[in-house]
Amino acid sequence: MPRFKLVFFSPIANTQPILHHLFEQFPRNVGKIGAYGGCAFVTRGTGQFIPLEGANPTIGSVGAPERVEEDRVEVVVQSDASGPGDSDVKRVLEELKKVHPYEEVAYDVYRLEEF
Repeated sequence: MPRFKLVFFSPIANTQPILHHLFEQFPRNVGKIGAYGGCAFVTRGTGQFIPLEGANPTIGSVGAPERVEEDRVEVVVQSDASGPGDSDVKRVLEELKKVHPYEEVAYDVYRLEEF
């Protein structure tokens, strides 16, 4: 079963609501490791960005540098099928973008290997 690691960044106040939503929507896919569910690794840090012309920032103003205390969130995403599983990851990303407060969600997806 293909597995992926999803890493995304979130304002601290939004991290747990986002995780709860993803775990509820995708109980067999997100945060499941063996006989454990709701698994995630969260670390704190500072994100920075400058909203460019045409942006509609949740935090900050166009043209002004902004620094925000954020969480880096890591979760495993498992596929339901024996195929590549890309569609499962895409569904999770679509849902993440719906519930995340940022106009542009910063995220990475890594394919995990079995050893």
